[in-house]
Amino acid sequence: MEKIAIIGAGGFGRELKCLIDDINKISPKYNLIGFYDDNLPFGTFINGIEVLGGIKELNAVTEKLNIVLGVGEPKVKERIISKISNLNVVFPNLIHPSVIVSNDYVDLGKGNIICASSILTCNIKLGDFITLNLMCTVGHDTIINNFCSFMPSVNISGEVELEKGVYIGTGAKIINQLKIEENVIVGAGAVVSKSLPKNCTAVGVPAKPIKINK
Repeated sequence: MEKIAIIGAGGFGRELKCLIDDINKISPKYNLIGFYDDNLPFGTFINGIEVLGGIKELNAVTEKLNIVLGVGEPKVKERIISKISNLNVVFPNLIHPSVIVSNDYVDLGKGNIICASSILTCNIKLGDFITLNLMCTVGHDTIINNFCSFMPSVNISGEVELEKGVYIGTGAKIINQLKIEENVIVGAGAVVSKSLPKNCTAVGVPAKPIKINK
């Protein structure tokens, strides 16, 4: 079994522990050795799993270790990855056994997390460190760039492009043939029917920008 650890012992980090357990129920693959979290004391136990330190301790690991990000906020994910310099750290794609992924040209980068009951159809490209939470759907010919995060029950129609660092709230829907530019936040339950410019927060039905993100 391969050693794996989770960065972040908060709510999503604990859910990733459950995801790893579900993978191992089908076929034992990962030995979860602990959490890394700069905000918790070394030796703390979270749901029976030990906190092994923070990024400093992770950068001191001397053998291969799989790492997954238990963090949802795109900018935080990017900041954490920028601090990891250890070549022994690798970033697998963590995919729940219930996920449906087409065999027709779905390209995954590294460090992606796809949670239970999500569906990816065909001709889809995912970059790195993307989170698809529970019951998300991604339609044909969609491109999702690095560090994007999608909360539960997000529906992305076909031919959509999402630039780096997009965050989509729970239950939001994106209509087909749109472009969502870098660092956009879409509020929970929103319906995006027009392309959105970078660095905005958009909410409502239909979704409209209400502020510029810093």
